[in-house]
Amino acid sequence: MVLSIRVATPLDAPALSRICLLTANAGKSAENLHDFGELPGLVYAVPYVNLPTTWAFVLVDGPEGEDATKEQVVGYIVGSTDTRAYEQYAAQHWWPPLAEKYPLSVATKPEDEKYMKLLKETPTCSAAIIEFAGAHLHINILENYQRKGWGRKMISRAVQYLQGVGIRGDGVWLGLDSRNGDARRFYERLGFREIAGGDGNQMGLKFVDWKE
Repeated sequence: MVLSIRVATPLDAPALSRICLLTANAGKSAENLHDFGELPGLVYAVPYVNLPTTWAFVLVDGPEGEDATKEQVVGYIVGSTDTRAYEQYAAQHWWPPLAEKYPLSVATKPEDEKYMKLLKETPTCSAAIIEFAGAHLHINILENYQRKGWGRKMISRAVQYLQGVGIRGDGVWLGLDSRNGDARRFYERLGFREIAGGDGNQMGLKFVDWKE
Protein backbone atom coordinates (compact mmCIF):
# COMPACT_ATOMS: atom_id res chain seq x y z
CA MET A 1 0.00 0.00 0.00
CA VAL A 2 1.18 3.52 -0.82
CA LEU A 3 0.26 6.64 1.14
CA SER A 4 -0.05 10.00 -0.57
CA ILE A 5 -1.70 13.40 -0.14
CA ARG A 6 -4.04 14.86 -2.73
CA VAL A 7 -6.54 17.70 -3.05
CA ALA A 8 -9.94 16.78 -1.67
CA THR A 9 -13.21 17.19 -3.59
CA PRO A 10 -16.90 17.09 -2.63
CA LEU A 11 -16.85 13.39 -3.53
CA ASP A 12 -14.66 12.85 -0.46
CA ALA A 13 -17.37 14.12 1.90
CA PRO A 14 -18.49 10.64 3.09
CA ALA A 15 -14.89 9.71 3.92
CA LEU A 16 -14.34 12.99 5.76
CA SER A 17 -17.49 12.37 7.77
CA ARG A 18 -16.39 8.86 8.68
CA ILE A 19 -12.91 9.93 9.77
CA CYS A 20 -14.33 12.79 11.81
CA LEU A 21 -16.59 10.39 13.72
CA LEU A 22 -13.77 7.90 14.28
CA THR A 23 -11.58 10.62 15.83
CA ALA A 24 -14.20 12.87 17.47
CA ASN A 25 -13.70 11.58 21.02
CA ALA A 26 -10.38 13.32 21.80
CA GLY A 27 -8.74 11.45 18.93
CA LYS A 28 -10.64 8.19 19.51
CA SER A 29 -13.84 6.83 18.00
CA ALA A 30 -17.10 8.50 19.01
CA GLU A 31 -19.30 5.91 17.29
CA ASN A 32 -20.88 4.74 20.55
CA LEU A 33 -21.62 8.32 21.61
CA HIS A 34 -23.90 9.10 18.67
CA ASP A 35 -27.11 7.92 17.11
CA PHE A 36 -26.51 10.54 14.42
CA GLY A 37 -22.92 9.74 13.54
CA GLU A 38 -22.81 12.23 10.69
CA LEU A 39 -23.07 15.24 13.02
CA PRO A 40 -19.36 15.72 13.88
CA GLY A 41 -18.44 15.69 10.21
CA LEU A 42 -21.20 18.12 9.28
CA VAL A 43 -19.69 20.61 11.73
CA TYR A 44 -15.95 20.07 11.42
CA ALA A 45 -15.16 18.41 8.09
CA VAL A 46 -17.78 18.28 5.32
CA PRO A 47 -18.26 22.08 5.03
CA TYR A 48 -14.66 22.40 3.86
CA VAL A 49 -15.33 20.67 0.56
CA ASN A 50 -18.55 22.61 -0.02
CA LEU A 51 -18.31 26.25 1.07
CA PRO A 52 -16.47 29.32 -0.29
CA THR A 53 -13.03 30.28 1.14
CA THR A 54 -12.30 26.65 1.99
CA TRP A 55 -9.50 24.26 1.07
CA ALA A 56 -8.92 20.58 1.80
CA PHE A 57 -6.38 17.80 1.34
CA VAL A 58 -6.76 14.10 2.08
CA LEU A 59 -4.32 11.36 3.00
CA VAL A 60 -5.03 8.28 0.90
CA ASP A 61 -3.87 4.68 1.11
CA GLY A 62 -4.01 2.73 -2.12
CA PRO A 63 -2.41 -0.19 -3.94
CA GLU A 64 0.66 0.86 -5.89
CA GLY A 65 -0.03 1.06 -9.59
CA GLU A 66 -3.79 0.61 -9.17
CA ASP A 67 -6.50 3.03 -10.11
CA ALA A 68 -7.74 5.67 -7.68
CA THR A 69 -11.11 3.95 -7.21
CA LYS A 70 -9.40 1.46 -4.90
CA GLU A 71 -7.84 4.05 -2.62
CA GLN A 72 -8.96 4.58 0.96
CA VAL A 73 -9.07 8.04 2.52
CA VAL A 74 -7.43 7.70 5.94
CA GLY A 75 -6.92 11.33 6.99
CA TYR A 76 -7.69 14.91 6.12
CA ILE A 77 -6.59 18.46 6.69
CA VAL A 78 -9.17 21.12 5.89
CA GLY A 79 -9.68 24.79 6.56
CA SER A 80 -10.62 28.26 5.43
CA THR A 81 -8.45 31.07 4.13
CA ASP A 82 -10.80 33.62 5.71
CA THR A 83 -12.46 32.53 8.94
CA ARG A 84 -14.83 35.51 9.25
CA ALA A 85 -16.09 35.11 5.67
CA TYR A 86 -16.50 31.38 6.30
CA GLU A 87 -18.48 31.99 9.48
CA GLN A 88 -20.76 34.51 7.77
CA TYR A 89 -21.49 32.31 4.75
CA ALA A 90 -22.09 29.22 6.89
CA ALA A 91 -24.43 31.17 9.18
CA GLN A 92 -26.61 32.00 6.20
CA HIS A 93 -26.35 28.91 4.02
CA TRP A 94 -24.94 25.88 5.89
CA TRP A 95 -26.18 25.80 9.49
CA PRO A 96 -29.88 26.76 9.08
CA PRO A 97 -30.94 23.79 6.91
CA LEU A 98 -28.98 21.42 9.15
CA ALA A 99 -30.58 22.86 12.28
CA GLU A 100 -33.97 22.23 10.69
CA LYS A 101 -32.99 18.67 9.76
CA TYR A 102 -31.62 17.88 13.24
CA PRO A 103 -33.92 19.50 15.82
CA LEU A 104 -33.05 19.08 19.49
CA SER A 105 -36.28 17.17 19.99
CA VAL A 106 -34.84 14.10 18.23
CA ALA A 107 -31.64 13.94 20.31
CA THR A 108 -31.30 10.75 22.32
CA LYS A 109 -27.66 11.05 23.40
CA PRO A 110 -25.75 13.93 25.01
CA GLU A 111 -23.19 14.17 22.20
CA ASP A 112 -25.91 14.39 19.57
CA GLU A 113 -27.58 17.11 21.59
CA LYS A 114 -24.28 19.02 21.84
CA TYR A 115 -23.84 19.05 18.08
CA MET A 116 -27.48 19.91 17.44
CA LYS A 117 -27.06 22.95 19.67
CA LEU A 118 -23.99 23.93 17.66
CA LEU A 119 -26.06 23.81 14.48
CA LYS A 120 -28.49 26.30 16.02
CA GLU A 121 -25.93 28.58 17.67
CA THR A 122 -22.55 27.96 16.10
CA PRO A 123 -19.99 30.04 18.01
CA THR A 124 -17.72 32.48 16.22
CA CYS A 125 -14.08 32.86 17.13
CA SER A 126 -12.87 35.84 19.12
CA ALA A 127 -11.33 39.01 17.74
CA ALA A 128 -8.02 38.00 19.30
CA ILE A 129 -7.92 34.81 17.23
CA ILE A 130 -8.72 36.67 14.02
CA GLU A 131 -6.08 39.25 14.86
CA PHE A 132 -3.53 36.45 15.09
CA ALA A 133 -4.47 34.89 11.75
CA GLY A 134 -7.40 34.93 9.37
CA ALA A 135 -7.02 31.29 8.32
CA HIS A 136 -7.86 28.17 10.33
CA LEU A 137 -7.57 24.42 9.90
CA HIS A 138 -8.77 21.04 11.20
CA ILE A 139 -6.75 17.84 10.88
CA ASN A 140 -7.64 14.22 11.67
CA ILE A 141 -5.94 10.95 10.81
CA LEU A 142 -7.21 7.46 11.57
CA GLU A 143 -5.45 5.93 14.57
CA ASN A 144 -3.66 3.18 12.61
CA TYR A 145 -1.99 5.85 10.45
CA GLN A 146 -0.91 8.15 13.26
CA ARG A 147 2.66 8.52 14.58
CA LYS A 148 4.13 7.80 11.15
CA GLY A 149 5.03 11.35 10.16
CA TRP A 150 1.98 12.00 8.02
CA GLY A 151 0.48 14.60 10.32
CA ARG A 152 3.56 16.75 9.88
CA LYS A 153 3.51 16.19 6.12
CA MET A 154 -0.13 17.18 5.86
CA ILE A 155 0.38 20.37 7.85
CA SER A 156 3.41 21.11 5.67
CA ARG A 157 1.20 20.77 2.59
CA ALA A 158 -1.35 23.12 4.13
CA VAL A 159 1.29 25.69 5.09
CA GLN A 160 2.69 25.65 1.56
CA TYR A 161 -0.79 26.14 0.13
CA LEU A 162 -1.67 29.00 2.48
CA GLN A 163 1.63 30.74 1.86
CA GLY A 164 0.98 30.45 -1.86
CA VAL A 165 -2.47 32.02 -1.82
CA GLY A 166 -1.48 34.79 0.59
CA ILE A 167 -3.57 35.27 3.73
CA ARG A 168 -3.91 37.92 6.39
CA GLY A 169 -1.57 37.44 9.31
CA ASP A 170 0.86 35.01 7.65
CA GLY A 171 -0.28 32.24 9.94
CA VAL A 172 -3.02 29.77 10.76
CA TRP A 173 -4.86 28.68 13.88
CA LEU A 174 -6.73 25.61 15.03
CA GLY A 175 -8.96 24.52 17.89
CA LEU A 176 -8.23 21.46 19.95
CA ASP A 177 -9.93 19.24 22.50
CA SER A 178 -8.54 20.05 25.94
CA ARG A 179 -8.54 16.32 26.74
CA ASN A 180 -6.15 15.50 23.91
CA GLY A 181 -2.71 16.13 25.38
CA ASP A 182 -0.98 14.14 22.64
CA ALA A 183 -2.39 16.51 20.00
CA ARG A 184 -1.24 19.58 21.93
CA ARG A 185 2.30 18.22 22.23
CA PHE A 186 2.33 17.36 18.52
CA TYR A 187 1.34 20.89 17.55
CA GLU A 188 3.89 22.39 19.93
CA ARG A 189 6.67 20.40 18.24
CA LEU A 190 5.66 21.98 14.94
CA GLY A 191 5.76 25.53 16.26
CA PHE A 192 2.14 26.08 17.29
CA ARG A 193 1.60 28.12 20.46
CA GLU A 194 -1.36 29.29 22.53
CA ILE A 195 -2.80 32.55 21.23
CA ALA A 196 -2.85 35.58 23.48
CA GLY A 197 -6.43 36.47 24.26
CA GLY A 198 -7.72 33.01 23.37
CA ASP A 199 -9.32 30.60 25.83
CA GLY A 200 -6.49 28.07 25.79
CA ASN A 201 -8.25 25.75 23.36
CA GLN A 202 -6.81 27.42 20.27
CA MET A 203 -3.23 27.25 19.06
CA GLY A 204 -1.66 29.29 16.32
CA LEU A 205 1.30 29.05 13.99
CA LYS A 206 3.08 31.95 12.36
CA PHE A 207 4.61 30.63 9.16
CA VAL A 208 7.98 32.08 10.13
CA ASP A 209 7.94 29.66 13.09
CA TRP A 210 6.99 26.59 11.05
CA LYS A 211 9.28 23.66 11.92
CA GLU A 212 9.41 21.61 8.72
